[in-house]
Amino acid sequence: MHAASGSRLGASHPRQEGPVDLRLVPPALAAWATAALMLDASPRLVGCVVLVCVIVAGVLLGGWGSRARGGRAPVGGGVLPEGGGDGTPVHRERPSDAPRDAPRDAPTDGPMDEPVDRPTDGPTDGPRGRSPGRAPGRPPGPAPDRTPGARYGWSRMTGAAVLLCAAAAGASAGLHGADLRRGPVPVLAREYATVTAEVELTSDPRPARPKVRGNHMTPDSVLIDGEVRSVASGGAAGTAAVATRAPVLVIVDVRGRESEGRGGGGPAGVGRGVRQAWLGLLPSTRVRVTGRLAPALTGGDRIAAVLRVRDRGGRAVPAVVREPSAAQRTAGRLRAGLRDATDGLSADARALLPGLVVGDTSRITPELDEAFKETDLAHTLAVSGSNLTIMLALLLGPPGLAQHVERRGLAPRLGIPLRTTALLGGALTLGFVVVCRPDPSVLRAAACGTVVLLALATGRRRSLIPALATAVLLLVLYDPWLARSYGFLLSVLATGALLTLAPRWSAALRRRGVPPRLAEALAAAGAAQALCAPVVAVLSARVSLVAVPCNLLVEFAVAPATVLGFATLATAPWAMPVAKALAWWGSWPAEWIAGVARAGAALPGAGVDWPGSWGGALLLAVATLVAVLLGRRLLRRPWLCAACAALLLLAVVRPPPLTRVLTGWPPPGWRLVMCDVGQGDATVLAAGGGTGVVVDAGPDPALVDRCLSRLGVTRIPLVVLTHFHADHVAGLPGVLRGREVGAIETTGFAEPVDQVAFVRREAEARGVPLLRAVAGERRRLGPLDWEVLWPPARQVPEAEGPNDASVTLLVRSAGIRMLLLGDLEPPAQQALARSPAAARLGGVDVLKVAHHGSAYQDPDLLRAVAPRLALISAGADNPYGHPAPGTVAALRATGAVVLRTDRDGALAVAGTGTELRVAGD
Repeated sequence: MHAASGSRLGASHPRQEGPVDLRLVPPALAAWATAALMLDASPRLVGCVVLVCVIVAGVLLGGWGSRARGGRAPVGGGVLPEGGGDGTPVHRERPSDAPRDAPRDAPTDGPMDEPVDRPTDGPTDGPRGRSPGRAPGRPPGPAPDRTPGARYGWSRMTGAAVLLCAAAAGASAGLHGADLRRGPVPVLAREYATVTAEVELTSDPRPARPKVRGNHMTPDSVLIDGEVRSVASGGAAGTAAVATRAPVLVIVDVRGRESEGRGGGGPAGVGRGVRQAWLGLLPSTRVRVTGRLAPALTGGDRIAAVLRVRDRGGRAVPAVVREPSAAQRTAGRLRAGLRDATDGLSADARALLPGLVVGDTSRITPELDEAFKETDLAHTLAVSGSNLTIMLALLLGPPGLAQHVERRGLAPRLGIPLRTTALLGGALTLGFVVVCRPDPSVLRAAACGTVVLLALATGRRRSLIPALATAVLLLVLYDPWLARSYGFLLSVLATGALLTLAPRWSAALRRRGVPPRLAEALAAAGAAQALCAPVVAVLSARVSLVAVPCNLLVEFAVAPATVLGFATLATAPWAMPVAKALAWWGSWPAEWIAGVARAGAALPGAGVDWPGSWGGALLLAVATLVAVLLGRRLLRRPWLCAACAALLLLAVVRPPPLTRVLTGWPPPGWRLVMCDVGQGDATVLAAGGGTGVVVDAGPDPALVDRCLSRLGVTRIPLVVLTHFHADHVAGLPGVLRGREVGAIETTGFAEPVDQVAFVRREAEARGVPLLRAVAGERRRLGPLDWEVLWPPARQVPEAEGPNDASVTLLVRSAGIRMLLLGDLEPPAQQALARSPAAARLGGVDVLKVAHHGSAYQDPDLLRAVAPRLALISAGADNPYGHPAPGTVAALRATGAVVLRTDRDGALAVAGTGTELRVAGD
């Protein structure tokens, strides 16, 4: 074919070989579904399914073979029929304008870049027309046999292929599932046995994101995927080691975080040393550890057990039994060089460049990670086909011009032949997988790229849909666990959207006058969002309204950041100054991406809550389909398009006056809002003009940030943290995000030390001063004034823990008296009732009930306060039973109206002292 083009580089504008070939799609889908179902099935069921599929496929193939011998073989696979429908020979003439010795796929007359299905105004047999009888988009040659016999035979062949692929996938899944359940590791896990094991690492160690549980943070942990190669029960003095091969998740609990801030190089330094020792390990390293086995947390996981290793004074340092392989050492040096080259950059660029290039997200802060999730930009941090596509585009050309791929990129400009180009692309793909680690999305991208490169090397330009189907089929057969991977599903859906919907949508937009580059970008972002949004909704129970615009805004920055990042990766081991210069150039697009993510996430209407179930996914898919169908009609009416765009903009920006008119939230003249932040506390006191005093920040930065955004609070003169429990301070980054904050006031009881250190780090990073609240302090801000009632300047014996040292405020606003008790417990409540401030406690209008309405209350204080309205902040279905029924009954006995966030949502108090109003969101 290349010789026929007259150039060793091939034809300048090769044409696709006919319509899209979908024959591999049903077998790939069948294999995917079967693998997902058979992973947990019993060996007997797997055997029955495989046997039935093979037998039925054999019957279908036998029937097809007999019909083929009878002269009714289909020609879809390239076999010409021997006769017509009645068995008589059929003579098919070669097209008159083609030479007899021309190769089958040689180009015909006419420009090669002309669409083959373009309507013509002239006769169909002209130089630009189609030969008589030729279907649009079909290359010259005999027409396929459309007789009923041929169609029947092809249906049998397709059915047999589907069944055989299902049988192969079922067998592979059954073997993988059985392999997971056999051996000593699952048995020891069910007994929660302490073992000494040799574990070979199969992934990079990664720090776990600490989470709030109750009033504390989970321990700082390191997570590692690995395979147990030998195990001995009973610890070091247990039984003899047994050789095995079982995948496990290793969780290393590092206790250094709790010791930070104590001073010296004691436990905190030891904890950090243990953490860094684990994080420095490379895949393929074999280590010996002692820990406790436990069953997998959820059914259907690809791990046989969880191996938890606990640090005891630095004794959890890994004992390396075997060093990593040469390939992993090389990849580790490259990744370490990239981190070193980015050390001098800004915080965002230092975090993002390794994430964009090799998926190293260890420097991504929780706040930035949440911003990427809110804007549906998290895929840019997960190494996938886009990274490989960008690098291959330098060599082969833009992926959007697949039919012209041989004549774009660096390869033709350097005079590199097609097959050499394919070999270079294969080497690049292999290096990409090694450096970026064989995660599901990376494997999918590499497999699809390999199929395309093979087609390029052989000179047979096929549609990318068969390439994607082939990649799915091979990957599912190789690793059936991918069939249950959400990341793999999203990767395939996004790629399928770019190959199917995006070209059609782009053409439709161009027909309506949209510039080509903008049309391609809009179509790609919209198509990927349309297919992936239902799955994302299942995972996050939320639908982003800013995903498409944010993806469009970062699209032009991802490619240069990725290319410069890979250049930094390649040059760092040899020329660090050059690598630092490249990283500095790459920091500009990286900072732009981070800025877009932060700005999008800060919008009040960045997303809407959605049912996080497959029913919700189906509902979203239907809504998307309806929106697409309506959108086709709206494109013909520009004024309607402009109106819809304006409505969407208002829904995203949500100006507080308009939101108040439409939703009634926040109510006009609100004085206090208790935010719904789950099992925690976050209260906002109105100070006028977008200004508010925040008392506690809750456990989740995203929830408190969303509450403040809906209230229109942009300026916070003071943040009061009543005490340092995580359910009151862990959301502090959300309070500080994008707002002007004057100071942070805290209790003087500096425990727990890990959360004290966290608050100090957050305040120092943003230049916010830290103050200490002391009883007797009085402040005034606009219509708001408050007094600190507790704790006293000198700590009293009753303050036995952080709860009893909670900052307690008596607030006045528009004649409303509000008492905020923090998490005071009975000893401190009784001491407060005996303090000089006791005379001012009686007859308050609003009481923020202490400690989420727990049963641990002082009834005398509740009777003395006798509030008109009692507000309780508690999380729905929390494991503590908050609020306690006895507390609710005691409050109602005093005549109070009791409202709670777990049932009523966010609560707003408005009005005056004589006309008190309350509203729920």
